[in-house]
Amino acid sequence: MNRRHFLRCTGLAALGLGLKPTMAASPTRAPRILLRSSWQTENIGDIAHTPGVLSMLQQYLPEAEITLWPSSVDNGVREMLLSHFPKLKIASRDSEELKHVFDECDFLLHGSGPTIVAERDLLRWRESTGKPYGIYGITFSAKESTSTSARSDSALARSVDVLSQAKFVYFRDSTSLALAKSLGAESPVMEFGPDGAFACDLRDPERADTFLANYGLEPNKFLCCIPRLRYTPYWLVKENAKYNLQKHARNEEMKEHDHAPLRESIVEVVRQTDLKVLICPEDSTQMAVGKEMLYDKLPADVRSRVVWRPDYWLTAEAVSVYVQSAGLFGNEMHSPILCIGHGVPAIVCRFPEQTSKGFMWNDIGLSDWLFDHDSPEDQQNIVPRVLDMAKHPEAAKAKAAKARAFVMQRMKSSMEVLRQELLG
Repeated sequence: MNRRHFLRCTGLAALGLGLKPTMAASPTRAPRILLRSSWQTENIGDIAHTPGVLSMLQQYLPEAEITLWPSSVDNGVREMLLSHFPKLKIASRDSEELKHVFDECDFLLHGSGPTIVAERDLLRWRESTGKPYGIYGITFSAKESTSTSARSDSALARSVDVLSQAKFVYFRDSTSLALAKSLGAESPVMEFGPDGAFACDLRDPERADTFLANYGLEPNKFLCCIPRLRYTPYWLVKENAKYNLQKHARNEEMKEHDHAPLRESIVEVVRQTDLKVLICPEDSTQMAVGKEMLYDKLPADVRSRVVWRPDYWLTAEAVSVYVQSAGLFGNEMHSPILCIGHGVPAIVCRFPEQTSKGFMWNDIGLSDWLFDHDSPEDQQNIVPRVLDMAKHPEAAKAKAAKARAFVMQRMKSSMEVLRQELLG
């Protein structure tokens, strides 16, 4: 039995779920969508998935009633979401309200993420309601970004079954789409579909303007730089996260290798242009990384025109800063997504520990803004490409705008598929 056939057969046989007939929204009332999203609040990208999808739903399905089923909306995220989406309902895990929305909602939409994050919840929905579900803007890989080893065949089989039973699956990178197809996933619609964070338009201009003024950063006169280790050391910021010696060792081994090109880019931008550089975080562990690996190692003449942000921020403030920048570069994925979603140039530097999500830059026409730290040739090209972005802002903005237009068209098409599922 080949691997593809094994995965399909073992997954379906092991689950053996009998499904009830699917249900569509009643023509006499608005469609009701249960959005499974909001995975954590320690990362502005994980926060951004939810408002991005909510913005799309608001634009293309304004009549729909949306209930969010989150993993976490603490640290001020609940308040931020409700201030921007006042009609949003939030049903916490295992609450009485969640039991109620299982009965009331017509469709479960799994939001963007590094994998099928809520796979077990999709199975729970499918088994208990028989109603349809769809998956929007995910990466799918044999090894997840938080893991040091590949998933088992049985785990992959279950995932393939969940994908196949979905009404649609949008993958945020074509590498994920190809893998799912190779393992036998057969959803009626399986296509490239952008990460929902591209549509995130949360804003906090007052807080952003205060920050920029306090640090002497003027609109369009600075670039942003995002540090990142190979594995996020969540044990430093999450109470229940355990220290992982293997991950820590890998981080220590590669941190100079992965940040030297960023540091050199900062030096050359400051010395060859009139721009300043803001070193800022995407997750709550990166302030320390940015200070150690970037800011503290800069020459004195360069450091005087570089700002290191010492504290974490939420997505609304970050977006409000990014849109006033001349562009962004670094080792993260979602700050670049937030930038391109607003036509701001953004360069992505990746490594395999991040899975295949970085390849979405190829899919949206930004292959020359994507670099692999494990490729010596790519690393050599990071500095000149950052300089080119800094020195030719109009051309860079035009490139970003073209990518944004493609992303928005794909989002529109995907929302039409959801509309057809809901309204028929």
